Amino acid sequence: MRVAVISMHTSPLEQPGTGDAGGMNVYIKNTALELAKLGVEIDIFTRATRPLQGEIVHVAPNLRVINCVAGPYEGLAKEELPTQLAAFAGSVLAFTREQNASYDLIHSHYWLSGQVGWLLRDLWQLPWVHTAHTLAAVKNNLLAIGDSPEPESRRICEQQIVDNADLLIVNTAAEVQDLVEGYDANNCRIEVVTPGADIRRFTSGSDRATERVRRELGIPFRAKVIGFVGRLQRLKGPDVLLRAVSVVARRHPELLLSVVICGGPSGSGKNSLEQLQDLAKDLGISHMVRFLDPRPAEELVLVYQAADIIAVPSHNESFGLVAVEAQACGTPVIATNVGGLALAVDEGKSGLLVDGHDPEDWADAVAQLALDDDMRIAMGEYAPSYAANFSWESSAIQLKDLYEGLPVNGHGDERRPAG
Repeated sequence: MRVAVISMHTSPLEQPGTGDAGGMNVYIKNTALELAKLGVEIDIFTRATRPLQGEIVHVAPNLRVINCVAGPYEGLAKEELPTQLAAFAGSVLAFTREQNASYDLIHSHYWLSGQVGWLLRDLWQLPWVHTAHTLAAVKNNLLAIGDSPEPESRRICEQQIVDNADLLIVNTAAEVQDLVEGYDANNCRIEVVTPGADIRRFTSGSDRATERVRRELGIPFRAKVIGFVGRLQRLKGPDVLLRAVSVVARRHPELLLSVVICGGPSGSGKNSLEQLQDLAKDLGISHMVRFLDPRPAEELVLVYQAADIIAVPSHNESFGLVAVEAQACGTPVIATNVGGLALAVDEGKSGLLVDGHDPEDWADAVAQLALDDDMRIAMGEYAPSYAANFSWESSAIQLKDLYEGLPVNGHGDERRPAG
């Protein structure tokens, strides 16, 4: 089986936490790697942003990333990419003609890629699978204060995708309801494939490892460390964490607190590094806060291990990979009770869920875990076993089964050349 994966606006090779790279990049790369191990040949088509990377990048056996030229390499914001949909689709078609490439199905990710997948499905007469990852209707319903709403044009495009895709794949059962309520998807075929985590890489550290990492990061070893990992944008809520910590510091001056924020600015309604630094200063906690650049998984695991608590104060998450990765490292999580986070965190056992984004409520949760060592340690000991329920291998097996169950669009078992 050969699959054409469409990820127009961001490459799975980009560092998560920078620009528009985030959980979707991690999802696409890891499911593709596991599918490739199962014998599925994967070509991931993405927009070229680095001229020296080359057109074809061989990532692993059976897995390639195809860099398609569509507009300038740099200087195009995600909001401007709809102007390049035709150019991107044309680049995909040119590649498949030149390579005489053929596929069994198309799997698009995010609404921009969905528009391309819709076109290719009709040109190639192949089954078309789509995963939204985020939806305009949901984001606008849960908009952070000061964030920019998604345009109606995006919602219309998503409606077209929902109406025309052969199969919609979502991360959680909650997303099924989102599609039904927001996009009238009652008669669509929707399947849930829960994302995973690299539980071989994200593991619990030792006390010596934690001490070393804290020393390298300049964090007092005896401090209660609250970590945040993700893009610095209002959607992810890093400002919520800072405000909550300031409340905890005022209520409990005896606590030695430290906050580590790891990520880069991204998207609409950015919380830029400077804005967050200014906020920490205004709140009187700048001496407690360290800002770290985004880093690859092999280094990110050390940040998880160094933290006593990982905070995920997002306004919306289709799943919440950071929460699962942190738990795999034995670190309890405090997360917003929204979207897929309600599944990613085992409330009261591997972490706490907070309704809404009131800093006072968040301060209650942070103080509860920071002050109660027995509870926090017990959650940390249980967390890896809960995270083990989510693996990329399992996700890939489910995807492969769904792929194989799709009918070839009116062409028997013969695979059509994509060109």
